[in-house]
Amino acid sequence: MKLTDAKIRNAKPTDRAFKLADGAGLTLHVKPNGSKLWLFRYRVGARERTLSIGPYPEVSLADAREARDRARGEIRDGRDPGDVKKLRKLAGQTAAANTFEAMAREWHTLNCPGWTETHAADVIGSLERDVFPHLGAIPLRDIDAPAVLAVIRAIEARPAIETARRIRQRISAVFVYAISTGRAENDPAATVKGALAPLRKGRQPAITDLDEARQMLRRVDEETAHPVTKLAIRLLALTAVRPGTLATTPWTEWTDLDTEKPVWRVPAARMKMRLANKDDAARDHFVPLPRQAVEAIDALRSLSGRSPYAFPNARFSHKPMSENAMGYLLNRAGYHSKHVPHGWRATFSSVMNERYPADHRVIEAMLAHSPKDKVEAAYNRAAHMARRRELAQAWADLLMEGATPLDAILIAPRR
Repeated sequence: MKLTDAKIRNAKPTDRAFKLADGAGLTLHVKPNGSKLWLFRYRVGARERTLSIGPYPEVSLADAREARDRARGEIRDGRDPGDVKKLRKLAGQTAAANTFEAMAREWHTLNCPGWTETHAADVIGSLERDVFPHLGAIPLRDIDAPAVLAVIRAIEARPAIETARRIRQRISAVFVYAISTGRAENDPAATVKGALAPLRKGRQPAITDLDEARQMLRRVDEETAHPVTKLAIRLLALTAVRPGTLATTPWTEWTDLDTEKPVWRVPAARMKMRLANKDDAARDHFVPLPRQAVEAIDALRSLSGRSPYAFPNARFSHKPMSENAMGYLLNRAGYHSKHVPHGWRATFSSVMNERYPADHRVIEAMLAHSPKDKVEAAYNRAAHMARRRELAQAWADLLMEGATPLDAILIAPRR
């Protein structure tokens, strides 16, 4: 007699396990602890085997019968239902291992030894922020070009055109790795390359007039924004380092500021150069700090001194801020398409080269530019710190004329 749901529900456990038969090999095993498990008994050749279908009531009577009938069909086709189940489970595990996030992390781990710590963190951070929330859980085989393009378009809309292009390259690298290891067949990120928003031609926008640069700093300070971001822009303007270098500055690089001649020594590992040169301490970049920069750093310490980074992420203090934060503040101050964070290097170069043309090579060295000419490169690697310090202070005095007092920045309303 076939089972019914009522009969199954009313089956009470006993001291020993017992079976309730439904027919055609399907039985329900009732254990002393009250659990109930569907089993299907069958033969393959001379061997009797048992297939576990699942627990009741998670697997209903109708589902159990359907599973039994499916297994009987597999037997008729010459397949062992137990082997089929194992293959399905293995396929599911393989699919989970072939998600974009799993493959990207595997690719990242493989390449990390050839990257600097900063670059490695930037690569995985960009994927965690912009890609994994959208594509991370999807198997590679199910990701097509439109899905990749949707991710890229969202980045372009911020706007962050260059970031979008870098992330497309990283997505593509993950797919190329998967193809090489036999776990993907095509690279949809390569397909969308021709659909990317064009880069702005020419140099990055920058204000190169001194009076306008002063006005820009004042307008930034008048914005409702976190004082850490305002101080980041001020220090970026004063030091003319690259935005990415400043944003990821650890406090350990600013420990000797109370000396007569404070210098910020940026390790070669954090500079924009070939990986082969990043372990060469002789290539560290020395930034003489003018009085106004030291004062700004002292003010900054009261805000973020407990974080490992001078400019911590607003949400995660153990991570550095994104350089985009400085760009967003400049945009809100009215400088969208007129001046970007990197533009302060052009501002410094334009103003100082005009006023001190004889010091062109020293100014280039202050910007950490490496000439292709080996003789000039050797000149630029020489310290010339006395002159660098004079020029750094001269620039700070020019730029900070009429600047907002630091105490006003610290007490200003925040976003």
